[in-house]
Amino acid sequence: MSVLGAIGGSLEEAFFMFWETLWALILGFGLSGVVQAFVSRGQMERVLGRPGLGTLGKATFLGMVSSSCSYAATAMAKSLFQKGANFTAAMVFMIASTNLVIELGIILALLIGWQFTASEFVGGVLMIGLFALVSRFFFPTALVAAARERLRSGDSARSAHIEHLRDVSAPDDHAADRVPFAVRVRTLAGWSDAASYTMADITMLRREMVIGFGVAGFLAVLVPDAVWGHVFITGHGFWTALENAIVGPFIAIISFVCSIGNVPLAAALWKGGISFGGVVAFIFADLITLPLLVIYRKYYGTRMMLRILGSFWLVMSAGGLLVELLFQAVGVVPTTRPTQIAPERFALDYTSVLNVIFLIAFAGLYYLHRNRARFGGGTGYAIDPVCGMQVETSSAPARAVHDGTAYYFCSDGCHDRFGRQPERYAGPQSGGPEGMPAAVGGATAVALDPVCGMSVNIAGAAARRIRDGHDFYFCSAACAEHFDREPAGGTYGHIAS
Repeated sequence: MSVLGAIGGSLEEAFFMFWETLWALILGFGLSGVVQAFVSRGQMERVLGRPGLGTLGKATFLGMVSSSCSYAATAMAKSLFQKGANFTAAMVFMIASTNLVIELGIILALLIGWQFTASEFVGGVLMIGLFALVSRFFFPTALVAAARERLRSGDSARSAHIEHLRDVSAPDDHAADRVPFAVRVRTLAGWSDAASYTMADITMLRREMVIGFGVAGFLAVLVPDAVWGHVFITGHGFWTALENAIVGPFIAIISFVCSIGNVPLAAALWKGGISFGGVVAFIFADLITLPLLVIYRKYYGTRMMLRILGSFWLVMSAGGLLVELLFQAVGVVPTTRPTQIAPERFALDYTSVLNVIFLIAFAGLYYLHRNRARFGGGTGYAIDPVCGMQVETSSAPARAVHDGTAYYFCSDGCHDRFGRQPERYAGPQSGGPEGMPAAVGGATAVALDPVCGMSVNIAGAAARRIRDGHDFYFCSAACAEHFDREPAGGTYGHIAS
């Protein structure tokens, strides 16, 4: 095979892996956007503060309904912990967010079989239980307290020219909780916000997906099965399962690929000969890739990072091994391996039909996203100007003001990159709601929402109306729409303080 032929074959394999999973990617990102838009994160730190099984259960659920991006999950867990959440619960949130999500399960089923989808959900629960058991030994109270203080002291030491909005004029921390689910789900504003979450997640994860599918294509075509035989031992029963489950996370660490991007890599490893439990452990290990370890070190310090690495590696390997033994006991471990991961050419089959249907649905989502302002969406949300992720302004991990405009970030990493080159990232599409300028000098003007009676920080008001020469401010687009329909009903308040 010539060099050009090898490259072409690898790229073709990567493309058809993508084509095989395209409808599932659209479905997964779409569902994730719906959940993120209609299930607010504003209450997370209030329900994850106490240790216990109930808190771990809530952390698991909240992780499942959050973005599947490993970087976003890491930033949110850090923010929750910094604001008072139990450390074990914050880590469980991360595990659930990257393993117990529907888009991951669908793509696994399409590429390598339903058994791997089942293994992710069964193994994810096992891994959470194991982590809850070992966390008390890996993370003593004094070390956790020092890590929390490190975060809080670092937060207060931000440079003066790139400030957190909470130090300037922060919007009401509960802004995202004001509009009831039953109201938002019936509005185009709510669905346009869901579409924007979908587009933002795709924008944020496009690099991971391109690398994941690309590398998987090259591995599937160019790496002989004999090479994998030297990396993963075979034919030794339990010892094979144990070694593969230990080495699987190591491959994930050095692959630099996380989130959805490691699924095609897992397919290539399965084709190459790694054990069932080794593949499962590899998929689990997207939380300990080298870029994330660097982030953990920055957030929590070197000692804490090493303990996170050790505890995660332990429970990920143990989870993969236990899943393999359990699935062997019930006879559902796959006994054959694919000779090819994806089809070699286009065909008129259910995959192509579903892809066309979901591409049409994707066009609808894009239309809602592009016309969000027209439909009244965007209330309480902003786009991270660095990575493109959509964040709730009330619970953004980091915030900044540049040239009088508010900017919100998914993580401290994006905040720091913005701080180094604000002119590169600053733009009207990235600031706070509707480009609203931030108040300065610590003064905060407050008005009463004339419909629901909520106190509204004017600098972060969701909507504004002028009636008979008076300004009215609203906590949500829904209240503003109600005011537009019945402007004469009720007593309308202006600036209160």
